[in-house]
Amino acid sequence: MWTAERLRTRFPAYAMVSGIAILLMAAGCSALDSLSGLRQSTINWAEARGFVEMEFKAGAFDLTAFIRRPKLPVETLETLTIYIEGDGAAWPTPYHPPRDPTPLKPVSLVLAAADPAPAVAYLGRPCQYLEAHSLARCSSEYWVEKRYAPEVVEASDAAVTKLKALFGARHVRLVGYSGGGVIATLVAARRSDVEALITVAAPLAVAKWIQWHGASPLTGSLDPIDLDKPLPAGVHFAGKDDKTVPTAIVDHFVSVKDGRVIVIPDFDHECCWTRDWTMLLKRIRAKESK
Repeated sequence: MWTAERLRTRFPAYAMVSGIAILLMAAGCSALDSLSGLRQSTINWAEARGFVEMEFKAGAFDLTAFIRRPKLPVETLETLTIYIEGDGAAWPTPYHPPRDPTPLKPVSLVLAAADPAPAVAYLGRPCQYLEAHSLARCSSEYWVEKRYAPEVVEASDAAVTKLKALFGARHVRLVGYSGGGVIATLVAARRSDVEALITVAAPLAVAKWIQWHGASPLTGSLDPIDLDKPLPAGVHFAGKDDKTVPTAIVDHFVSVKDGRVIVIPDFDHECCWTRDWTMLLKRIRAKESK
């Protein structure tokens, strides 16, 4: 259990990060506003948009995914696009993490629904979307300081492999929002079948991001900027008005690891990625086709 005193000791300035996130949750766009934060509500919302829920074991965790298959049979699917969720529910107070990390507003799921690709999957993070009895067995450290731990990356990697096999795809395209972008990048470094990597408002230089907020290190978590393996071609979106993940954090990562940064004026950490996602994807794909 994370007491207020323990959190003050381990994360003395985490209040700044989580407090900003709480404020930004109020700035969501209409697609997010239709989600209530209840697990069944999310399932119903996804099913109404052609997704089917699935649960499976990956590494040490039980993970939840939503998948949308092509309507017509496909003998060989070239690329499966997989969206990875962010760090989850905002902290209710500066020194108390949520009891359940399931996102109240699953931005990556809304992005996945807006993607016109014929084959799309959405992947939740460890400890998200669990029933009460399963959540009780999932340590809160996996949505606090160990959110990017090696075992979390291993589980996400295993899930990508399972989803790829399920669709019979040759390659995957990984898309991650916020902390999901960190996971997508760490997973991409482990694989040779990643056609493209796309991140949205992601703190890709974790140590620098934590330092920027004046918070304590995420002990036990990996940092993409420390990777010693090559990454696939990366496109990294950043909001010019993002106070949670400043553009300087993304710029720093790209200056070290390469890739392309696209800064969107008037966007912050949450608004308005879901509203304009289809248009932003067209922008990427138009560049890829040249």
